[in-house]
Amino acid sequence: MEKKLLKATSCFLVILCLGVCFSLPFFPKLHQWSVLARENRKLQEEMQVLALEDMEAPAEEIDAHLRIQLPEGTKEEDIYMVENPLYQEISIYFPGEITDYFSEYKVIGKSDYIADISYYYKENQGTLVIRTDKVYEADYQYAQNALYMNFTDLHDRYEKVVVVDAGHGGRAAGAVKQGVYEKDIDLAITNQLLALVQDEPMENVKFYFTRIDDSNPSLQRRVDLANKTDADLFISVHNNSSASGRMNNQHGTLVMYSESQEESKSKAFAQICLDNVCANLESNSRGLMEGDDIYIIRTSSVPVALIEVGFMTNASELQKLQNEEYQKSAARGIYEAIKEAFAQGF
Repeated sequence: MEKKLLKATSCFLVILCLGVCFSLPFFPKLHQWSVLARENRKLQEEMQVLALEDMEAPAEEIDAHLRIQLPEGTKEEDIYMVENPLYQEISIYFPGEITDYFSEYKVIGKSDYIADISYYYKENQGTLVIRTDKVYEADYQYAQNALYMNFTDLHDRYEKVVVVDAGHGGRAAGAVKQGVYEKDIDLAITNQLLALVQDEPMENVKFYFTRIDDSNPSLQRRVDLANKTDADLFISVHNNSSASGRMNNQHGTLVMYSESQEESKSKAFAQICLDNVCANLESNSRGLMEGDDIYIIRTSSVPVALIEVGFMTNASELQKLQNEEYQKSAARGIYEAIKEAFAQGF
């Protein structure tokens, strides 16, 4: 028994010695790893505290959601803001040689509305970009070398919100017939609608347009603008072509809708659009079509209608679609459809 115990003890001591010898070269590194781990934990703790201090402390002096500290000597006239609802971004520009804003200044206030804050510096100008979690109305007040901001939900300020999308744009031309690009016709019609909105504003209704130039926002950006404004109506303006793409006699207006939306509100709105556009253009009604295979229709959480105003593969209709008065009539039809939809409780 004693021999067995002595043998087992000897084996254990040999293994222990071998383990110690093997580990000796790593002891300095183990110490370094331990120090680095402690430093990383400390850094993480400091970053969390800074985040809490910067974003969750109450705004000072003036009741506001955010207090943005500005460089000493910055005047109110030195600051300008650009809002980009399509990206849910607000860019604040101010002068100064500040390459690292967050190491010298703070943004203090509630983080409820904020998705991200970033800073850029170029040629003696700083840009603070605030990205919000949805689209808000922002109010600004300058005082005591700081900019104070408040965010208001759109439906707390407006009774209704409408998003209008001009199809395609940029390198995405859409249908191209006889040297005419669909993207240009889509844009011309929506810009005529924009002019109507400005000339004959609907009381307490806010309009957003996904594009008013030859840009090409992603499909996700387009539908996000509708979803993140909690829009009451979402309209996308397009023009049609034959299945073969060849010129033929097909003509008229068609409207697509989402069959999957609750209570078919999309379908009811699409019918209102079809009736009003056809009446104003005196165009042939080609009816409604389910469009859940189209990204912006199936991902829209608000009532959506995609209007195919006319056929670019019909020579006569193509000529009409290029006519400014015809474009105005199409815009008028869409405008009247929006008013009718609101009158019906949308």
